[in-house]
Amino acid sequence: CVFLQLATLERQIFDFLGFQWAPILGNFLQIIVVILGLFGTIQFRPRYIVVYTVWTALWVTWNVFIICFYLEVGGLSKETDLMTFNISMHRSWWREHGPGCIRRVVRPSAPGVLEDYSYVSVTGCIIDFQYLEVIHSAIQILLSLVGFVYACYVISLFMEEEDSFDFIGGLDTHSYRQPPQEHVELKPVKPVGKVL
Repeated sequence: CVFLQLATLERQIFDFLGFQWAPILGNFLQIIVVILGLFGTIQFRPRYIVVYTVWTALWVTWNVFIICFYLEVGGLSKETDLMTFNISMHRSWWREHGPGCIRRVVRPSAPGVLEDYSYVSVTGCIIDFQYLEVIHSAIQILLSLVGFVYACYVISLFMEEEDSFDFIGGLDTHSYRQPPQEHVELKPVKPVGKVL
């Protein structure tokens, strides 16, 4: 869970830099649910861990979608503003700042074009940005699957513990409750202190 949390925080930072609002929201929910799952494990609350396992299945599905999105599987296009909720034209931060990328800003010389509008040319990248995003999602999937298996194991342990718990005065043969005694021997209480 710690590695998953660190990977999600790292991903959250780069999604903020690229103004990708859909992944930012998903990462935020992932961070909250992982904390909830850890709390459920520490506090022996299986319901919190069940929430974590259900969310993990959704998280894996989301990351498979991101992989399909950046590899343009099934008619998806990485050129759309889907990840920014069509609010802005920002793309993945890795598009212009990937390893080995040389970024050139070209200002348009045409009249009537806003001064702050520019074209960005990126060349020389060692790894294309879509593959970096796919690697991030694949790491999330692998860590989530490990977390899912661990959460299922912890839930099964908690359920076994609940089944074997003996309530005081329960119906088993080794009860902590003593059978009632017919005669109780009473002894006088002597006051402690000065003896006359």
